[in-house]
Amino acid sequence: MTVRGATPELIVHRDAPLLAAAVAARLVTKLVDVLAAKDEAHLVLTGGTVGIGSLAAVAELPARVAVDWRRVHLWWGDERFLPAGDKERNDTQARDALLDQLDLDPDRVHAMPATDGPDGANAEAAAERYAAELARHAPHGADVPEFDLSLFGMGPDGHIASLFPEHPGVYEEGPSVIAVHNSPKPPPNRLSLTFRAIEGSREVWVVAAGAEKAAAAHMALSGAGRVQVPAAGALGRVRTLWLLDRACASELPPGLNRIASP
Repeated sequence: MTVRGATPELIVHRDAPLLAAAVAARLVTKLVDVLAAKDEAHLVLTGGTVGIGSLAAVAELPARVAVDWRRVHLWWGDERFLPAGDKERNDTQARDALLDQLDLDPDRVHAMPATDGPDGANAEAAAERYAAELARHAPHGADVPEFDLSLFGMGPDGHIASLFPEHPGVYEEGPSVIAVHNSPKPPPNRLSLTFRAIEGSREVWVVAAGAEKAAAAHMALSGAGRVQVPAAGALGRVRTLWLLDRACASELPPGLNRIASP
């Protein structure tokens, strides 16, 4: 398996609140730049404490009005396969933190299916439905959009999206979206983009905070394989950016492509 992507760059911020604020500012700037260059943008959102915290920080930014949000397609990297509106769902948390405050085009908000949707509790059918939605917005000859930016959090075990170490999903190379069962982290049933879909991203940002994630960050940025440490496979075609707080970066080896350490 040959994995190609941009060499990770690293930015370390003092603490988790500052990290979330910095990610928010960087995200708004990125979207403004993308929309100045083309008609629409494709953004993949993540859940988790820092991911949702970053969206909440966007809500506090006056500069967010510089983004024409109706031209932004919103996707999700993974989802807890629960009923629509469940407080544990990433899209529910994203709406509460930011999306409900924006003027979005509903046709460009692509939430992953829920258990009370047309496929019911059939996670495989729901994954196929989301894969078909991705394909509808993909360039000619592709089945996944060219994501301008994909955001991912990282768990203490090194997982991203719902791709867990040594779990079946990390071996999937065919579909763009998979059903995940028996997740090591509750709830047990989830939907997730695969590495193949993630690799369609121009930029990937991995955002993580906390000393409990320091070992995983060290492994992911020190040559570990993506089967053992899935975050190592979070690679953008043009840019891969790791945005961490000091606690999460505390075990990183010297010599990494560090941009700044505010």
